[in-house]
Amino acid sequence: MTTREEWLKKRNKGIGGSDVAAILGYSPYMTNVDLWEIKTGRKKQKDISENPRVDYGNKAEIHIIELFKLDYPEYELIHKPFDLRTHPKHNFIFSSLDGELTEKSTGRKGVYESKTVHLDSSVQRQKWDNQVPQHYYIQVIQGLLATGYEFAILNARFISKRDDKKKIWEDVYHFERSERLADIELVEKEDIKFWEYVKNDQMPPLKLPNI
Repeated sequence: MTTREEWLKKRNKGIGGSDVAAILGYSPYMTNVDLWEIKTGRKKQKDISENPRVDYGNKAEIHIIELFKLDYPEYELIHKPFDLRTHPKHNFIFSSLDGELTEKSTGRKGVYESKTVHLDSSVQRQKWDNQVPQHYYIQVIQGLLATGYEFAILNARFISKRDDKKKIWEDVYHFERSERLADIELVEKEDIKFWEYVKNDQMPPLKLPNI
């Protein structure tokens, strides 16, 4: 896959990592019914690529990746634009990888996820207090589901501005597949159920996002 257009076209034929939070009712951006309307062609996916923060995150990604390589030499990290992986059994379950990791000492494969996070309020900061927000965590789980890899790393770059002073820092979150099997099973089950609604052109019961 070489272009954004090809990536978008294929991705709309299934469920990507950023879709799953809506299916489970954890997305801050849309409901599962909104997603169903998009997947069945009733509604167009909103293009947010020109949003200044989204654009910043996209441009920063390659630099964050290169810094990760320097800071964590125990991993080999390969980044390919529009790297869309498909579940070996369910061809509608996708995950777009920011990178593929190899743990050099063991050869184990892992999912690499990069995020640029703007912390504008105390509420947003609390969501990252010793944890990963649910909609990002679910995206990581989808990556483990689609690839079958043994672990995942979420590399978050935080930007906080207070009193005209900007603070920037990074944190890394590690997830072992063996410790997340119940969540992987749940996501797989919900992906399959939702895609049946899409195939049958039947609206799913509404799940409202958590406030």
